[in-house]
This record gives sequence, C-alpha cells and structure tokens, in this order.
Amino acid sequence: MSKGEPDQELKKAFMELQGKMQETNQKLRIADVQVESLKKQIVHAQLTDKEIQSLGESTRVYESVGRMFLLTDIPMVRENLKAKVSKCNEKITNLQSNKEYLERSMSESQNNLRELIKQKQSVGVA
Repeated sequence: MSKGEPDQELKKAFMELQGKMQETNQKLRIADVQVESLKKQIVHAQLTDKEIQSLGESTRVYESVGRMFLLTDIPMVRENLKAKVSKCNEKITNLQSNKEYLERSMSESQNNLRELIKQKQSVGVA
C-alpha cells in the first residue's frame, strides 16, 4: 500500500503540472498574437505619419473616431499617431514581462515536480 500512495501523489502532481503547462502555453500563444498585432499597429501608424509628413499644411485630413471621420489639422493627427505608437510600445513591454513571468512560473513548477520525484525515489530506496 505504501508504494501505491506515492504513485498517486506523483500522478496527481503530474496532472496538475500538465494542466498548468497547457494553460501557460495558451497564455503565451495569446501574448505572442497580441504582440504581433501591436507591432502591426505601430508599423501602420508610422507609415501613416510618414505619408502625412509629405502633405502640405493646407491639406485637409480626417481622423477616424469610431464610425465617423473628423476634420483634424495635420499636427494633431501626427501627435495622435505618436501617442498610439507610444501606447502600443508600452503594451508590448507589459506583455513581454508577463510572458517572462509565465515562463519562470512554468520552470518553477517543473523543478518542484523534479524535487518531488527525487524525494520519492530517496524514500523508496531507504
């Protein structure tokens, strides 16, 4: 009976680790997709800013606000684009730090499971 109990405990620990790994991997994939999306938004904003730079000051430009467009002056549009790029870069930084935390957490769980296995092996040998 004593040999069956550690096996159950190890089995339970493995199942918990497997569930945590699947959940963490899913979160990591979601974070990767979000980072790629934000990078595309940055490129789009930078390209738009570059095109707006080449326009004359008297050119009429419109900025989308929800489902409508507002007549806006060029400096304001450029400022809004810079703010958008800054906000996206901030979100990317947050997502990357969250990814690092998830990876550390995963590694920690794996190490804890290894320690549990070693502990059970040493108990079984003794």
